[in-house]
Amino acid sequence: MRQFCRFVTILILFTACYSTERNCKPFQTGSFSFYTVVDGDTLSSRFVRNDSIEIDYFAGIADTANVRWVSDCECIVTKRNPLTFQEAKSVQMKILSTFEDGYVFEYSLVGDRSNVQRGRVTRVLD
Repeated sequence: MRQFCRFVTILILFTACYSTERNCKPFQTGSFSFYTVVDGDTLSSRFVRNDSIEIDYFAGIADTANVRWVSDCECIVTKRNPLTFQEAKSVQMKILSTFEDGYVFEYSLVGDRSNVQRGRVTRVLD
């Protein structure tokens, strides 16, 4: 029993020291590709973000949104010209981890934490 307690203590110490990298500031501007899985299909789009404005290109259609950064790693995205009531709802995005050329994030409608999705973004070099 004593060895088990030591093992658990050492395990907790090693796992508590691990944290994912979150250097979010470099990803607040630039050109990116976005990948996510919806109903078993992998969807991708391209977007350009300039601090407070984001232009998304999906299926040949450009869509502009306002971006408000709540913190270095969290923002609220609101479409500028929504066509439906559903499109008018803001989306909350939170960067979970970063790597050299992209990040993994989660997103949901503001106030609706019951349907949180995850995606991966990769920086596109122009």
